[in-house]
Amino acid sequence: MERQQADQIYTEQYLPGIIRWGKITSWLAILIAFGPALVLALVYKTVPPVSAIVTGFVSIASVVGVIWVVEPVSYFPIVGVPGTYMSFISGNISNLRIPCATVAQKVAEVEPGTSEGNIIATLGIAISVVSNVIVMTIGVLLGTTILTMVPQGILDALNYLLPALFGALFVQFSFAKPELAPFGLGLGLLLTLGVRGGVLPFWTTTLGAVVGTILIGVWFYKRKQTGEDSDD
Repeated sequence: MERQQADQIYTEQYLPGIIRWGKITSWLAILIAFGPALVLALVYKTVPPVSAIVTGFVSIASVVGVIWVVEPVSYFPIVGVPGTYMSFISGNISNLRIPCATVAQKVAEVEPGTSEGNIIATLGIAISVVSNVIVMTIGVLLGTTILTMVPQGILDALNYLLPALFGALFVQFSFAKPELAPFGLGLGLLLTLGVRGGVLPFWTTTLGAVVGTILIGVWFYKRKQTGEDSDD
């Protein structure tokens, strides 16, 4: 009963406020992002040709358009509705928000995708945003001075920071779902080899790995449920 009450409070009281403020802040972020262009168009009457706008949009969408679909699908099961709003407004999702959310869930011993997991993920992301602003402020003020004092070997090693981070996340999730780990890793390797060999377009790597792993996870879940039903 306590579990049902907690889920009811989360769904009926917590989420509506999150969604309302999430929409408000998202629209404000869009307005701010397009603010300079709107000022040029409305105040200074400077508007580029429609063909230039379309060409620019197509060129950008052809490179990163798949991310517009892949990232929400990939990250939503981990961070839920609140974390999704916060992450996509603050940025640095894959290399900062998701690791902080997963570590927070691990420490709190809650499952991703549950109401508790979503709340803990939100707290982890919120702390990361505050820390990120502080570190970025220091970096902007003292970044050049600090980098000149760092040995070149360490600067070169920073190029491996993101792959190491993704590797750590993979290992962490592998412990949680060990039966899915070989399939996810194998699928990612096959798709990467296909892209490097020129057989597949580059965007299929992330999209194929995410969708493929989800489908395999659904198959495992249905198989498990069928086994439990047969035991009953």
